[in-house]
Amino acid sequence: MQWPPLPDYGCIARWPADGQSFIHPDDVATATRCFPSERVLKRESFDGTYYHFRYGKTRFRLRPCMWLKVQHEGIDIGDQVETIGTGLERELFVAEVWGMHYIRRKGRIAYRLRRGDQVLPRLYSIDHLKLLTDKASVRDGDVEYPEPKWTGDQTNVEKGLL
Repeated sequence: MQWPPLPDYGCIARWPADGQSFIHPDDVATATRCFPSERVLKRESFDGTYYHFRYGKTRFRLRPCMWLKVQHEGIDIGDQVETIGTGLERELFVAEVWGMHYIRRKGRIAYRLRRGDQVLPRLYSIDHLKLLTDKASVRDGDVEYPEPKWTGDQTNVEKGLL
């Protein structure tokens, strides 16, 4: 059987009909707090029996089960983001992503932010956020440095005077 490339993202919006036997016995209490819900879970690895899931700092293991795969937008829980203002409508600030929820009617992820100890009540879309650390690549430098040209007496270089 071919397993999907990991990590991937999705949510478990409905409780499976066969009870909780698909949850690792040590993780039942933790996992049942995270689903069924619209929380976007990260499926990080597969050990041959269980998938290892993460939602922020919460981790649990599940056997393969039905879930709704969600397109990842490049932002994870714990990332530092800056809000992008729209006219005079929104305040600009830096915050940490505290939660990710899938909005089915829009087909998008909504992000809950935290500033310090305060969790903000409104949800933000990817259009209103800018990731502060670009994980994909580092931009090219825009300063061209001239190559050094050596002139002068080589004996001074050998003596350590230059």
